[in-house]
Amino acid sequence: GQPLGPRRLSLKPVPQLPDMEGFLQEALVRVKRQARGCLAPELCVRAVRAATELPFAEGVRRERELFLQLLGSGQARALQYAFFAERAVPRWDIPGRASWSSAAPQPVRRAAVLGLGTMGRGIVTSLVKANIPVVALEQDLEYLNKGRKAVMALLEREAQKMEGGAQTLDFHNPARLQFTVDFDLLRDVDLVIEAVFENMALKKEIFHKLSRVCKPGALLCTNTSALNIDEIAAATSRPQQVIGTHFFSPAHVMRLLEIIYGRHTSPTAIATAVQLAKAMKKVGVVVGNCFGFVGNRMMYPYVQQAVFLLEEGSRPEEVDQALEDFGFKIGPFRMSDLAGLDVGWRSRKEQGLTGLSLPAGTAARQRHGQRYSPLPDLLCEHGRFGQKTGQGWYRYERAGGRTATPDPWLHSFLAQYRDTHGITSRSIDQEEILQRCLYSLINEGFAILAEGIASGPEHLD
Repeated sequence: GQPLGPRRLSLKPVPQLPDMEGFLQEALVRVKRQARGCLAPELCVRAVRAATELPFAEGVRRERELFLQLLGSGQARALQYAFFAERAVPRWDIPGRASWSSAAPQPVRRAAVLGLGTMGRGIVTSLVKANIPVVALEQDLEYLNKGRKAVMALLEREAQKMEGGAQTLDFHNPARLQFTVDFDLLRDVDLVIEAVFENMALKKEIFHKLSRVCKPGALLCTNTSALNIDEIAAATSRPQQVIGTHFFSPAHVMRLLEIIYGRHTSPTAIATAVQLAKAMKKVGVVVGNCFGFVGNRMMYPYVQQAVFLLEEGSRPEEVDQALEDFGFKIGPFRMSDLAGLDVGWRSRKEQGLTGLSLPAGTAARQRHGQRYSPLPDLLCEHGRFGQKTGQGWYRYERAGGRTATPDPWLHSFLAQYRDTHGITSRSIDQEEILQRCLYSLINEGFAILAEGIASGPEHLD
């Protein structure tokens, strides 16, 4: 029965909580680690600090100052650009041929994935999550059983993440997911994604077979990271149905899907691949056909500079630290270990840059008149393929482990390598690491744009 006086929270004093300083310090350290290089999360912590230290009106004023600091920052502009770039990407255009506005996709009611290695497993998982029935094919029962076990484990994990959500994964139902070694089961699928390893002869053999087995309207996709789409398409009787769908590892996590059209790829095929990306909640970027396309072609000089820095005196952890502090989620060496060093090694052997096909007398650190580093090849020769073997540019707790620790073996191996090649080791600062890696990547991007492989800068970014 007592009257209620005004009880505005803003008029109350801020309570003094025990060890508030320690709590805020720990929060700042954690935020800086989780959002490396990003201004906004750090300024959010500062705004909370102001709320604990200042009267309400002053705290609000401080928050406004922090907001205005962010509003005018380069990071805000970059994030706005990224937001709109991602939404501009589905509006693809191939000058003189077709564009998103004139091409209609064909429905994909049933898909197939050929090959259940690391990439194939992730692609199957992505399709199941997109509610598209899948036939998963392997060459023999041993590989099939191994692949099935791995896919089921991935799907179990994804199902746990989705628990309680509106969507459930019906992956134990054979009508939704079928494992087979029988090529004939691909007769009525609308789309096949080939995900065998990077070998042109093998891919051509598979595509020749697919064009005989699959129904006439079926789309034939290759998950190649660098190989010529036109050469693969030439092995079929329907080059207009062949398209590159380059997933990034791990395929069920990474949102980027590079869609590569060849000389004969039809607008319908492109539109269908773009629609598939959307169904899988991925960002589908349509690009032209050249070695490495856009993703790997830009990545190559970036990683190459990182390796050159090791030759000259850096360590993998120093290079990764510089790029991760700048804002990359993962540095080039941790990334290589995650993807597997053997993937690039196989590609370089196919190109004749290393291995048995390298002409006798070739200089160790030169290829086609350009500087070359054999360091990644040497690591592979030592059986160091990254996380999968427990050793790569870093050491891991076990084969398949995830925690990278600097490896003394590698440090002495680098010192020995420099001695062998007469390279004087020097100290390399963070600024040089950033400039050499980033400018190499950016310059390659401009070259791709100039050649018309990408139709706009948003597609590259």
